[in-house]
Amino acid sequence: MARHLEKAELANCVNCACFNLRKVTRAVTQLYDDTLRPSELRVTQFSLLVVGKMMGPVSVTRLAEMTVMDRTTLTRNLELLRKQGLIEVAPGEDRRTRIVTISPRGNAALAKAMPFWKKAQSQVVKALGQERWTAMQTDLGEMVALVHA
Repeated sequence: MARHLEKAELANCVNCACFNLRKVTRAVTQLYDDTLRPSELRVTQFSLLVVGKMMGPVSVTRLAEMTVMDRTTLTRNLELLRKQGLIEVAPGEDRRTRIVTISPRGNAALAKAMPFWKKAQSQVVKALGQERWTAMQTDLGEMVALVHA
């Protein structure tokens, strides 16, 4: 028999770390997507291009680890970037490995989007203040480490 949940017990769920982090992520994603709109990139695409560019040719597995994304979601996102000509995906040393490289068109898209990203980033840091922003980066990094400990 199912137990009846009281409103007070349910109210505690509003403090759920996952719920609140996802809510913040949706709000911040909207801000960045709105600001990046003239570049024709979404923040998820921008972020994958940045990480891909920084890491140079990188395996899908390594990219998934760096972005804390499951391979299925990452593969779906990479396929969209590939279809747009922003990345190239080639076989690695063995058939199971796929290597991601930013294409010249991807580099151009990244350069076009950068001023818009800087504007959104500046807006977030300014609203929080540099000290809170720095502390938040540390806290978020510790949360990721907690999950992967």
